[in-house]
Order: sequence, then structure tokens, then C-alpha cells
Amino acid sequence: QVQLVESGGGLVQAGASLRLSCAASGRAFSTYTMGWFRQAPGKEREFVAAISWGGGRTYYADSVKGRFTISRDNAKSTVYLGMNLKPEDTAVYYCAANPDSSRWPPATRLYAYWGQGTQVSVSS
Repeated sequence: QVQLVESGGGLVQAGASLRLSCAASGRAFSTYTMGWFRQAPGKEREFVAAISWGGGRTYYADSVKGRFTISRDNAKSTVYLGMNLKPEDTAVYYCAANPDSSRWPPATRLYAYWGQGTQVSVSS
């Protein structure tokens, strides 16, 4: 079992940067693929970024490529999402853990554990 707690959200202006953190409990963190997802009001949840268990592979949605950076620190059991923001990035951001590291990039259905989310609001 893994518990995930996101932090670092807030209200910023367009062009500003934020870094989200997701702290994980459990000793198996370093074996999990980790991902970030988001859900805007009235929209479906969508994939944002993923990082392999060792950090050597990353994968991004086209909408955030070049602006967002996913990283992880296995010693701290934490995954990060650095963001250079636009108004359309406004959403609740969730981190998720995928125990099946054999598939890349991982399908959303493989993420077994989810955090409670953190709100990111970007004004124009």
C-alpha cells in the first residue's frame, strides 16, 4: 500500500513557475513508475507526465512538453513537477503510483494509488 500527498499548488499569474511535490509512504516507492495527472472543472482527468522508477525515462503530454519537468528523488520518496504556467493549466493536479514498471509509457489504468490532489490556478 502506498499513500501519496501532494503539495505546492497555489494561485499564480501566467508565466510564473511552480513546483509541485508528491511525498510517498511505503518502502517500494523506488520500484514504482510515477505520474502526474490533472482535472480542470467540467473536464475529464488527463495525463500530464510520467517518470520511470529510476528516473531515466520521462514522458509528457503534448500540451505541457517543453514547459513542465517531472523528476524524482528516491532517497526522499518524492516526485516533483516543475511547471511554467499558462491559464489553461488551471486544474487540480494529482500524483499517482504505478507498481507495474514493465510497460512504458504506462497506461492510466495501471496507476493503482492516487493522492488527494492540489489546486493550481493561473490567472491571465
